[in-house]
Amino acid sequence: MNEKSTLRSAEWWGKQDRDGFIHRSWMRAEGFAPDVFDGRPVIGICNSWSELTSCNVHLRRVAESVKRGVWEAGGWPLEFPTISLGETYMRPTTMLFRNLMSMDVEESMRANPIDGVVLLSGCDKTTPAQLMGAASVDLPALMVTGGPMLNGKYRGGEIGSGTMVWQFSEEVRGGTKTWEDFFEAEAGQSRSNGHCMTMGTASTMASMAEALGIAPTGNAAIPAVDSRRYALAQLAGRRIVEMVREDLRMSRILTREAFENAIRVNAAIGGSTNAVVHLLAIAGRIGVPLELDDFDRLAHDLPLLVDLQPSGRFLMEDFYYAGGVPAVVRELGDLIHRDALTVSGKTIGEETAAAPCWNREVIRTMAEPVKANAGIAILRGNLAPNGAVIKPSAATPSLLTHRGRAVVFEDIEDYKARIDDPDLDVDETCVLVLKGAGPRGYPGMPEVGNLPLPPKILAQGVTDMVRISDARMSGTAYGTVVLHTSPEAAVGGPLALVENGDLIELDVPNRRLDLIVNEAELHRRRAEWRPAPPAFERGYAKLYTEHVLGAERGADFDFLVGSSGSRVAREMH
Repeated sequence: MNEKSTLRSAEWWGKQDRDGFIHRSWMRAEGFAPDVFDGRPVIGICNSWSELTSCNVHLRRVAESVKRGVWEAGGWPLEFPTISLGETYMRPTTMLFRNLMSMDVEESMRANPIDGVVLLSGCDKTTPAQLMGAASVDLPALMVTGGPMLNGKYRGGEIGSGTMVWQFSEEVRGGTKTWEDFFEAEAGQSRSNGHCMTMGTASTMASMAEALGIAPTGNAAIPAVDSRRYALAQLAGRRIVEMVREDLRMSRILTREAFENAIRVNAAIGGSTNAVVHLLAIAGRIGVPLELDDFDRLAHDLPLLVDLQPSGRFLMEDFYYAGGVPAVVRELGDLIHRDALTVSGKTIGEETAAAPCWNREVIRTMAEPVKANAGIAILRGNLAPNGAVIKPSAATPSLLTHRGRAVVFEDIEDYKARIDDPDLDVDETCVLVLKGAGPRGYPGMPEVGNLPLPPKILAQGVTDMVRISDARMSGTAYGTVVLHTSPEAAVGGPLALVENGDLIELDVPNRRLDLIVNEAELHRRRAEWRPAPPAFERGYAKLYTEHVLGAERGADFDFLVGSSGSRVAREMH
């Protein structure tokens, strides 16, 4: 291969004219030796580092390890930033900005002299956003995530980020834990760099990247501060140069078989419901047909193999020591498309054929799982004609079949204003219903679906109720929570028509979610329903509300489905 003439970057560095002079001259200002222009593959290091994204704050060091590997393999590493999405700080929700970050990644890759890219992510939305953007360009790419924090510690035990926050908060609201106890736990939860160490969305999406084959085998679970993560990053730097020489593009890895593998791994690890919207969006960008019902069809009867919070006991550090995602893939056996290609150039079957499991308490066998039939369930019915999502492994089994009276909150502000009222007309058999939290309604589909229970219910010792909304919930959360109800309330979906006192029937075994109200009454309510006036008259939020698709299509923008490729645009001079 004559790299100098065939590399995409040669359109910038290889020209023997005025434009080539300009491109090379300005890059020389950074102090690079002249031979870097002589046919080296240019590797972009797409870094989502930010001090406003605590999960990703160590990615600068990870980038340095990647650079070492790129130089060693004869490439030229050039690091560039994108916007970064900090899950715990950004308002109203990072999901509002996932698509914006994906556009930033896509356009930065396409517009610059890059032959291949290493994506550095960590916090929840940074992983799908980078994969969406890179998939739209379809250059050789691989992902290295930042890794989970070390296990949290509290009073001689271990606590998981997010999961224990929800639990401790409910205990405070129910009067069984003091605020002093609560704040003491705060200091011991986040002990190192890295993202949540529960199987929340960050850990889930890192695992999905590995199951898809777009991240190196073993990447997902290595703790952020473990030296082996930096060694992996260095090896990734070497490998991306080889991928450019092999022209191993994302579209050869992100196949239908790869997405089916990811769906099944997500069930086995007890992964976040957020994986549904993100995998749908990534598939839409790469041109793979994937539908909401595929998540149920492919994985509803799969067992939960990984005993991690929020569906189990352990944390990501334990998962890594036990064998991580490779051990799960091997345990799934013939349920995995073992001939699916990975960024190593080998198949996922080859990569995991000898993967050991060192702790059968953490990673169980198919014969002795943590729970049976733990995959994500897709519900339909007159309350969710386009689908809704529930995670049975995190729910109370007795509530998976339930009929109850609706207690309705028109938006999250209404909920917060009334939920602590001792006179709220609610009992433990009721169904809490939240409207206006979907992609358009909020906007951005926030993680508020796991509604905290009324204090009067918590005081009775009740810790779970059925909750229904068009929102998402944190992957660290748990409970009998129906999410992503579509069409959402803001566009006039059936959820918008629910009133206090209506009966709602949840039947997870039969995949049903129904509003027990006669059609004539629903017709009357539809005729009276009016959409809320637009909340935004300008800017990105206006663009978002006008073009976002429903949750069942990944909440991507309608104009971003499909890809635009990596064609080098016309000269700027």
